[in-house]
Amino acid sequence: MFLKVNLLTTSGPSSIGLLYKESVGSIMSEAQFVEAVGLSNVLPGSEALKLAMFVGFAAGSLPGVLAALLGAVLPPTLIMFTLVSLLQRFQSEIWMANFIKGMAPAVGVLIALVSWQIFRSDASKSIGRRALLIAALAFVALWFDLPSPLVLFAAGILGVFLLK
Repeated sequence: MFLKVNLLTTSGPSSIGLLYKESVGSIMSEAQFVEAVGLSNVLPGSEALKLAMFVGFAAGSLPGVLAALLGAVLPPTLIMFTLVSLLQRFQSEIWMANFIKGMAPAVGVLIALVSWQIFRSDASKSIGRRALLIAALAFVALWFDLPSPLVLFAAGILGVFLLK
């Protein structure tokens, strides 16, 4: 079941629906699944992996957890090893360099769109000009090549004082 879920879904959050379909009724009740989703969102780490382990435990105690871990970790690990070996094999090819260069603008647009969606969220709307100030200061700091973890930490500190 866990191999199936992780082979058919490409990301953690999208696997929740398929895991629900596979486990509710046969392994656990809907209330238990909802509780597991809530618990997996509270604890640190990958929600999908924690949820799979919770369902695995409900299915078969410690062996179920081990099966869930294997099923959840094996597919992405094999896919990454395959991808890395292909990239390693073709890294000196001109078309591969152009492929990577072609992806760069799309990645930039993707990051910009996600940033815009976060900024447009209800939390940011209620903050207004102060959030714009933090965003502008972060942009300037990143423009001058300050380390991004430092910029994020400073933005958080500013948020404590400016966004009361």
